[in-house]
Amino acid sequence: MDLRLTGRRALVTGAAGGIGGAVSRALVSEGVSIALLDREAPEAIASALRDEGGHAVALATDAVDESQVASAVSAAAHSLGGLDLVIGCAGISGPVGTTLVDTSQDAWERVFAVNVTGAFLLLKHALPELRRGTDPAAVFVASDSALVAAGGMAAYCASKAALLQLVRAASVEEELVRITAVCPSIVDTPMSRGDLGLTDGFHDVGYPVQTADDVAAELIFLASPRARAVDATGLVSDFGYTARSSFPA
Repeated sequence: MDLRLTGRRALVTGAAGGIGGAVSRALVSEGVSIALLDREAPEAIASALRDEGGHAVALATDAVDESQVASAVSAAAHSLGGLDLVIGCAGISGPVGTTLVDTSQDAWERVFAVNVTGAFLLLKHALPELRRGTDPAAVFVASDSALVAAGGMAAYCASKAALLQLVRAASVEEELVRITAVCPSIVDTPMSRGDLGLTDGFHDVGYPVQTADDVAAELIFLASPRARAVDATGLVSDFGYTARSSFPA
């Protein structure tokens, strides 16, 4: 399927990570010019993409620092000649395996700062640029944890639920830009391997796991004009697990 993205201009946050890197590579393969944002400029990925003939610029940006986000959005729009797409992949898991009563306030606030406030700041400063774009869209990486909960991850689950509702609320008041999210189940990334102590990967876990490329494809479809009727919602990609009741009856 031709996603009709050739010539579009995109900004990707969390671009040095597993999903963000996969999104960046997939966008360039579709003929999109991109700005890659992360706390440390993902120059290695940008350089590799340029070597393959793509147009990619790397920008060091702290997702929770408003002045840095504003400057990065402006710099990305200037470098690319505008913005049509924003894909927010910046996120952290925070405490994993820690009960709510043992979670520190600092840890809780850090998770919300990155996962929710970071998305708010990105939308706040990118929407004016996107409104001038072609078929503009913003897509965020949420989680199935926005809908179902796992013990020991209260901060993460709550933050992803807040992110999903932010997407809905922002889209309801936004007339020109489609705003959506993807809610994947476990994705094989360095962060998830570290969280679960699976240094050798997920090959023996006994449950289905997505790749970063799988999620990148979902994100890019939602960002494309092919999904023009999809707005103000989260696409759940979890192999159907949230449809199954675990009630012991």
